Amino acid sequence: MSEREALAKLRWRDPHTHEVREFVLTEGATATIGRSSNNDIQIAEQHVSRQHAVIHYRDGIFMINDLASSNGTFVNDQRVEEPFPLFAGDTIRLYVPLIQFMAVESRDLKTATETGRLITATNPRGQGSLIVTNGPQEGQTIPLLLQRVTIGRATNNASWEVLLQDPSVSRPHARMEKQDDQWHVIDLNSSNGTRVNKVQVHGGESRMLSDGDIIELGSSVLLFRTGWRSPGSSG
Repeated sequence: MSEREALAKLRWRDPHTHEVREFVLTEGATATIGRSSNNDIQIAEQHVSRQHAVIHYRDGIFMINDLASSNGTFVNDQRVEEPFPLFAGDTIRLYVPLIQFMAVESRDLKTATETGRLITATNPRGQGSLIVTNGPQEGQTIPLLLQRVTIGRATNNASWEVLLQDPSVSRPHARMEKQDDQWHVIDLNSSNGTRVNKVQVHGGESRMLSDGDIIELGSSVLLFRTGWRSPGSSG
Protein backbone atom coordinates (compact mmCIF):
# COMPACT_ATOMS: atom_id res chain seq x y z
CA MET A 1 0.00 0.00 0.00
CA SER A 2 2.96 2.31 0.49
CA GLU A 3 3.39 2.26 -3.31
CA ARG A 4 0.01 3.83 -4.01
CA GLU A 5 -0.03 6.96 -6.11
CA ALA A 6 0.15 10.39 -4.46
CA LEU A 7 -3.09 12.12 -5.41
CA ALA A 8 -3.44 15.35 -3.43
CA LYS A 9 -1.83 17.65 -0.91
CA LEU A 10 -2.99 19.95 1.85
CA ARG A 11 -1.25 23.29 2.34
CA TRP A 12 -1.80 25.92 5.03
CA ARG A 13 0.07 28.53 7.01
CA ASP A 14 0.54 27.76 10.70
CA PRO A 15 -1.46 30.42 12.64
CA HIS A 16 1.28 30.77 15.27
CA THR A 17 4.61 30.32 13.48
CA HIS A 18 3.36 31.44 10.03
CA GLU A 19 5.31 28.51 8.57
CA VAL A 20 3.78 26.99 5.42
CA ARG A 21 2.95 23.32 6.05
CA GLU A 22 2.12 20.62 3.52
CA PHE A 23 0.92 17.03 3.78
CA VAL A 24 0.59 14.67 0.82
CA LEU A 25 -2.25 12.11 0.58
CA THR A 26 -1.90 8.89 -1.38
CA GLU A 27 -4.68 6.80 -2.89
CA GLY A 28 -6.76 5.27 -0.09
CA ALA A 29 -5.44 7.59 2.63
CA THR A 30 -7.45 8.81 5.61
CA ALA A 31 -6.36 11.93 7.51
CA THR A 32 -7.85 13.25 10.74
CA ILE A 33 -7.40 16.95 11.50
CA GLY A 34 -7.67 18.54 14.92
CA ARG A 35 -6.04 20.14 17.92
CA SER A 36 -5.05 16.91 19.69
CA SER A 37 -1.69 15.31 19.02
CA ASN A 38 -3.31 11.96 18.12
CA ASN A 39 -4.55 13.38 14.80
CA ASP A 40 -2.77 12.67 11.53
CA ILE A 41 -2.58 16.44 11.07
CA GLN A 42 -2.38 18.49 14.27
CA ILE A 43 -3.38 22.16 14.21
CA ALA A 44 -2.75 23.49 17.72
CA GLU A 45 -5.19 26.41 17.59
CA GLN A 46 -7.78 26.99 20.32
CA HIS A 47 -10.72 27.40 17.91
CA VAL A 48 -9.97 24.03 16.29
CA SER A 49 -11.68 21.10 18.06
CA ARG A 50 -9.64 18.22 19.46
CA GLN A 51 -10.97 15.99 16.68
CA HIS A 52 -12.30 18.45 14.13
CA ALA A 53 -12.61 16.82 10.69
CA VAL A 54 -11.61 13.76 8.69
CA ILE A 55 -10.63 13.40 5.04
CA HIS A 56 -11.08 9.93 3.58
CA TYR A 57 -10.88 8.30 0.15
CA ARG A 58 -14.09 6.80 -1.25
CA ASP A 59 -14.88 5.60 -4.77
CA GLY A 60 -11.99 7.42 -6.40
CA ILE A 61 -12.25 10.81 -4.68
CA PHE A 62 -11.38 12.38 -1.35
CA MET A 63 -14.26 13.37 0.92
CA ILE A 64 -14.23 15.57 4.03
CA ASN A 65 -16.54 15.16 6.99
CA ASP A 66 -16.96 17.27 10.11
CA LEU A 67 -16.56 15.47 13.45
CA ALA A 68 -19.25 17.43 15.33
CA SER A 69 -16.72 20.24 15.85
CA SER A 70 -17.57 23.35 17.86
CA ASN A 71 -16.94 25.87 15.08
CA GLY A 72 -17.73 23.78 12.02
CA THR A 73 -15.93 22.77 8.85
CA PHE A 74 -16.38 24.76 5.63
CA VAL A 75 -15.41 24.09 2.01
CA ASN A 76 -15.40 27.18 -0.22
CA ASP A 77 -17.43 28.89 2.56
CA GLN A 78 -20.11 26.18 2.48
CA ARG A 79 -20.65 24.43 5.80
CA VAL A 80 -20.05 20.67 5.67
CA GLU A 81 -23.00 18.78 7.19
CA GLU A 82 -22.48 15.45 5.38
CA PRO A 83 -19.53 13.79 3.58
CA PHE A 84 -18.42 16.42 1.04
CA PRO A 85 -16.26 15.80 -2.07
CA LEU A 86 -12.97 17.67 -2.46
CA PHE A 87 -11.44 18.88 -5.72
CA ALA A 88 -8.14 20.58 -6.55
CA GLY A 89 -8.40 24.28 -5.75
CA ASP A 90 -10.92 23.90 -2.93
CA THR A 91 -10.41 25.86 0.29
CA ILE A 92 -11.11 24.16 3.63
CA ARG A 93 -11.73 26.34 6.69
CA LEU A 94 -11.69 25.06 10.28
CA TYR A 95 -12.32 28.54 11.73
CA VAL A 96 -8.58 29.11 11.21
CA PRO A 97 -6.43 28.42 9.26
CA LEU A 98 -7.44 28.20 5.60
CA ILE A 99 -6.28 24.89 4.13
CA GLN A 100 -5.77 24.55 0.38
CA PHE A 101 -6.65 21.18 -1.19
CA MET A 102 -4.31 20.92 -4.16
CA ALA A 103 -3.05 18.65 -6.91
CA VAL A 104 0.37 17.15 -6.27
CA GLU A 105 3.50 18.09 -8.19
CA SER A 106 6.28 15.73 -9.19
CA ARG A 107 8.56 16.77 -6.30
CA ASP A 108 5.87 16.60 -3.59
CA LEU A 109 6.02 12.85 -2.91
CA LYS A 110 9.80 12.87 -2.35
CA THR A 111 9.61 15.93 -0.09
CA ALA A 112 6.71 14.55 1.96
CA THR A 113 8.48 11.22 2.43
CA GLU A 114 11.66 12.95 3.61
CA THR A 115 9.82 15.25 6.05
CA GLY A 116 7.46 12.61 7.44
CA ARG A 117 4.40 14.35 6.01
CA LEU A 118 3.18 11.57 3.75
CA ILE A 119 -0.19 10.06 4.73
CA THR A 120 -0.87 6.64 3.21
CA ALA A 121 -3.66 4.07 3.41
CA THR A 122 -3.96 1.93 6.52
CA ASN A 123 -4.13 -1.84 6.52
CA PRO A 124 -7.88 -2.66 6.53
CA ARG A 125 -7.15 -5.95 8.30
CA GLY A 126 -5.40 -4.27 11.22
CA GLN A 127 -6.81 -3.90 14.72
CA GLY A 128 -9.69 -1.44 14.77
CA SER A 129 -10.33 1.36 17.22
CA LEU A 130 -13.01 3.94 17.95
CA ILE A 131 -12.23 7.56 18.84
CA VAL A 132 -15.04 9.42 20.61
CA THR A 133 -15.22 12.80 18.85
CA ASN A 134 -18.43 14.04 20.46
CA GLY A 135 -20.20 13.01 23.64
CA PRO A 136 -19.44 12.68 27.37
CA GLN A 137 -16.25 10.69 26.67
CA GLU A 138 -14.90 12.98 23.94
CA GLY A 139 -11.25 12.31 23.19
CA GLN A 140 -11.26 8.72 24.46
CA THR A 141 -9.80 6.02 22.20
CA ILE A 142 -11.41 2.59 22.46
CA PRO A 143 -9.32 -0.28 21.02
CA LEU A 144 -11.32 -3.14 19.50
CA LEU A 145 -9.40 -6.03 21.05
CA LEU A 146 -11.97 -8.75 20.34
CA GLN A 147 -13.54 -9.95 17.10
CA ARG A 148 -16.99 -9.14 18.50
CA VAL A 149 -17.65 -6.12 20.73
CA THR A 150 -20.99 -4.89 22.07
CA ILE A 151 -21.48 -1.17 22.76
CA GLY A 152 -24.08 0.21 25.16
CA ARG A 153 -24.94 2.70 27.85
CA ALA A 154 -22.90 2.51 31.05
CA THR A 155 -25.00 1.04 33.87
CA ASN A 156 -24.21 -0.77 37.11
CA ASN A 157 -25.10 -4.17 35.68
CA ALA A 158 -23.90 -3.65 32.09
CA SER A 159 -22.31 -6.75 30.54
CA TRP A 160 -21.14 -5.22 27.24
CA GLU A 161 -17.49 -4.54 26.43
CA VAL A 162 -17.74 -0.82 25.55
CA LEU A 163 -19.59 1.46 27.96
CA LEU A 164 -20.71 4.93 26.87
CA GLN A 165 -21.80 7.38 29.57
CA ASP A 166 -24.51 8.82 27.34
CA PRO A 167 -28.23 8.62 28.24
CA SER A 168 -29.15 8.67 24.53
CA VAL A 169 -27.31 5.35 24.01
CA SER A 170 -29.40 2.19 24.45
CA ARG A 171 -28.69 -0.80 26.74
CA PRO A 172 -27.19 -2.29 24.53
CA HIS A 173 -27.02 -0.17 21.37
CA ALA A 174 -24.79 -1.72 18.68
CA ARG A 175 -22.26 -4.45 18.03
CA MET A 176 -18.92 -4.32 16.22
CA GLU A 177 -17.92 -7.54 14.45
CA LYS A 178 -14.92 -8.52 12.37
CA GLN A 179 -16.12 -10.67 9.47
CA ASP A 180 -13.70 -11.96 6.82
CA ASP A 181 -11.08 -9.44 8.00
CA GLN A 182 -13.50 -6.51 7.63
CA TRP A 183 -15.14 -4.63 10.49
CA HIS A 184 -18.93 -4.22 10.51
CA VAL A 185 -21.35 -2.38 12.81
CA ILE A 186 -24.78 -3.82 13.59
CA ASP A 187 -27.60 -1.86 15.21
CA LEU A 188 -29.30 -3.79 18.03
CA ASN A 189 -32.73 -2.20 17.59
CA SER A 190 -31.61 0.84 19.57
CA SER A 191 -34.05 3.60 20.54
CA ASN A 192 -32.14 6.49 18.94
CA GLY A 193 -30.54 4.64 16.07
CA THR A 194 -27.12 4.05 14.56
CA ARG A 195 -25.80 5.99 11.57
CA VAL A 196 -22.65 5.59 9.49
CA ASN A 197 -21.61 8.71 7.57
CA LYS A 198 -25.12 10.11 8.20
CA VAL A 199 -26.83 7.02 6.70
CA GLN A 200 -29.15 5.07 8.99
CA VAL A 201 -28.26 1.49 9.92
CA HIS A 202 -31.56 -0.29 10.53
CA GLY A 203 -32.08 -2.72 13.39
CA GLY A 204 -30.27 -5.99 12.73
CA GLU A 205 -28.56 -4.62 9.61
CA SER A 206 -24.79 -5.07 9.20
CA ARG A 207 -22.82 -2.19 7.67
CA MET A 208 -19.21 -2.70 6.55
CA LEU A 209 -16.80 -0.04 7.80
CA SER A 210 -13.81 1.66 6.19
CA ASP A 211 -11.04 3.65 7.83
CA GLY A 212 -12.35 7.14 8.63
CA ASP A 213 -16.05 6.26 8.80
CA ILE A 214 -18.13 8.21 11.31
CA ILE A 215 -20.50 6.23 13.54
CA GLU A 216 -23.29 7.98 15.45
CA LEU A 217 -24.85 6.16 18.40
CA GLY A 218 -27.57 8.43 19.74
CA SER A 219 -25.79 11.74 20.35
CA SER A 220 -22.32 10.18 20.68
CA VAL A 221 -20.06 10.39 17.61
CA LEU A 222 -17.24 7.89 17.08
CA LEU A 223 -14.54 7.83 14.42
CA PHE A 224 -13.59 4.35 13.20
CA ARG A 225 -9.90 3.78 12.48
CA THR A 226 -8.01 0.70 11.38
CA GLY A 227 -5.24 -0.09 13.76
CA TRP A 228 -1.93 0.57 12.02
CA ARG A 229 -0.47 2.34 9.03
CA SER A 230 1.47 0.84 6.17
CA PRO A 231 5.28 1.11 6.37
CA GLY A 232 6.57 4.48 5.27
CA SER A 233 3.48 6.35 6.41
CA SER A 234 3.35 9.18 8.87
CA GLY A 235 0.95 10.86 11.22
